[in-house]
Amino acid sequence: MATGGSVKDVQSKLELDDLIHGPVPVILHFWASWCEASKQMDQVFSHLATDFPHALFLRVEAEEQPEISEAYAVSAVPYFAFVKDGKTIDTLEGANPSSLANKVAKVAGSSDQVESAAPASIGMAAGPAVLESVKDLAKENGSSSHDGSTGPGLTDSLKKSLQDLINSHPVFLFMKGTPEQPKCGFSRKVVDILRDSGVQFGSFDILTDNEVREGLKKFSNWPTFPQLFCKGELIGGCDIVVAMHENGELKEVFRDHGVLVSPEKTNAGESIVAPALPELSRLGEGGGIAEPTGLSAALTSKLESLINSSPVVLFMKGRPEEPKCGFSRKVVDILHQEKIEFVAVDILSDDEVRQGLKVFSNWSSYPQLYIKGELIGGSDITLEMQKSGELKKKLSEKGIATKETPEDHLKNLISSSQVMLFMKGTPDAPRCGFSSKVVDALRKEDIMFGSFDILTDDEVRQGLKTYSNWPTFPQLYYKGELVGGCDIILELQKSGELKSTLSE
Repeated sequence: MATGGSVKDVQSKLELDDLIHGPVPVILHFWASWCEASKQMDQVFSHLATDFPHALFLRVEAEEQPEISEAYAVSAVPYFAFVKDGKTIDTLEGANPSSLANKVAKVAGSSDQVESAAPASIGMAAGPAVLESVKDLAKENGSSSHDGSTGPGLTDSLKKSLQDLINSHPVFLFMKGTPEQPKCGFSRKVVDILRDSGVQFGSFDILTDNEVREGLKKFSNWPTFPQLFCKGELIGGCDIVVAMHENGELKEVFRDHGVLVSPEKTNAGESIVAPALPELSRLGEGGGIAEPTGLSAALTSKLESLINSSPVVLFMKGRPEEPKCGFSRKVVDILHQEKIEFVAVDILSDDEVRQGLKVFSNWSSYPQLYIKGELIGGSDITLEMQKSGELKKKLSEKGIATKETPEDHLKNLISSSQVMLFMKGTPDAPRCGFSSKVVDALRKEDIMFGSFDILTDDEVRQGLKTYSNWPTFPQLYYKGELVGGCDIILELQKSGELKSTLSE
């Protein structure tokens, strides 16, 4: 058990789970040995551990503990998580000693300490040793409130470089070290799996380029290494690759995406790509699902029930808010872009469904998209259908309307008339003097206009304030563009410009 006043290094997620469910607050510092800001903040962290002995101060080496880093959504170091009763109640990213001390005081200090921990300075929230460390850090950073993470921004040139690297081979691995000399156990595991699978792959040593190392975390939205990509899409890190290898799914993914898998072990080298498999050939006659064999009646019924639980159903890895593979993320993004309502089934949470659906649909990998009970395909087919317009056509044929977002609703209302007035009440019975004045001004100029009573729909009333960045009503629009409120309309009328403004 960690003792108050000291910092303990966490060696596993199991150990961490035991510690965070204790009665005392826990502060986690995610760090990396190569990061100077981590080392500087570690001094502050150690001093805070002394000043707040009733809390547990734990260090996690982010890239050596990927399971923990992923659980806490760590994308850059230094990073801090504040835990009470087993739940994360606050976080802090970047080298900001003042914010760290204040957040620690709020989580672990007395009420007197919390009150005195002003947002702009550490104040009395920490002892003299912490203040001294902050001064030293301030000299090096130019400011004690430096809060930038160590990772670079994703410039267009960096995005292109990363995409070019990822696309340079059908299977590409970002790792620590090289395939011949891996620099961490997780990278070695993935290399061994790829070789065991007979897949040729390209690789990049992220230890040789910190810009790539930090940029890729943001580019892929994945905080740790190694990272394995297939045909430009993230498969995942070590844990996911190991699981997929053990259940045979990794080879199926490679096969489904046209990557040649040799029966013999191979070394890393230039990739060999087989012609893309015709995914539709695995469907039954007329695009339906081939008759399942080898499934119990109960499982068949369960799968049919899931497939038909909604007009559009996506069997994926993870949840729409948290996809666990790049292919699933791609289909989720497409469905969101097309504003399609759908139900998602996380196949990682039910192995019976995961394995059974492969037999039921005669489709060996995930994700799998269904529309009105009919299998559409995986990520490649869904993307092609989106690009060609076939996806919208299929939805229309099946009588599925795309959902209207609140923003779409506002846009449709605004464009429902060339001149559109959002007011309180109606033109014949205005409910405020400002709305009445604008109605009078428009009628005096013989301007035809549509109107909407914002008192009848609070969602429109509040949403329009944000949409137009205009806090009050009435609001007048011309050809979808905001003209203004009462004062502006009256000024335009007074200057003789109102009619010309609304008829350009």
